[in-house]
Amino acid sequence: MKLFRARSVGLGCTLISYVDDGSIIVQSPEIDENCVMLRHAYSIVFELFTKSGLASEHDKTELFHFMRARTDFDQSLDLGYAPYIGDNPLKPKTYWRYLGFYFDRKVTFQEHVRYYATKALTTVMVMRMLQNLTRGLSPCNKRILLWYFEGAKIKGTLKTLTSMQRKAACWITGVFCTSPTGGVESLAGLPPIRLHLHKLSQRAVFRTATLSDSHLLRSLMKGKHAKVSIPVLGASCWMSSDRQRTVYDAVTKTSGKLDSLTEEFSPCAEENTPGKRLVTGYSTI
Repeated sequence: MKLFRARSVGLGCTLISYVDDGSIIVQSPEIDENCVMLRHAYSIVFELFTKSGLASEHDKTELFHFMRARTDFDQSLDLGYAPYIGDNPLKPKTYWRYLGFYFDRKVTFQEHVRYYATKALTTVMVMRMLQNLTRGLSPCNKRILLWYFEGAKIKGTLKTLTSMQRKAACWITGVFCTSPTGGVESLAGLPPIRLHLHKLSQRAVFRTATLSDSHLLRSLMKGKHAKVSIPVLGASCWMSSDRQRTVYDAVTKTSGKLDSLTEEFSPCAEENTPGKRLVTGYSTI
């Protein structure tokens, strides 16, 4: 990583890696400039890998553009390495799957929610085979089998998730399909999707306070929440005051909610060190 930073000075790109899955991220006002920067950055990574005795599989390379423009969002990239070279450039994907998340180019997470909501609906339909009119699982046992997830808080997405949970609640209780959604969810012991998403959102925001002082997410924050992290190019601290008032994203929301948190957390506290934890000291009881 340090060698890449030294070689890529002036490109304005970031390299992140998780095990054997790496991503090169570049940011610029024009998509043409992005493609040029990506090609240079990829050549640097390939050269460093070759000198280290590592191999890069060019045919597994994927391209994805994050942009909200209605045109020119599907520009291909001449990678400079076979097979994506010349008349066969690397074409951008419509949706990008990374570490279990499905991203669309506008980062609305609609495809992510659609995929997992459809998967949940399929699971609920399959679970119906576990019960009939005379025998099968009880409502208590059926409720244990159900689990659901968070998604984007928009009207269309919430409708999909509500439909998924309604089918599950009807399956748990065994009521008629014309029964009201709120009543069926209450009988099944399931909170409304909207309130459940709000709970998960608040929990995720406050969990940020438990991260280490040098965590990557802190480099996107400003003020006391950044701790010792060095702000990256897109951090909010580099934005003007007018720009900060108009930006509303997950990082901005998290920074605002953390101001209301009164508890203090230390991931490297002395009580958490090996040999001093409560379970270790009283393991013989």
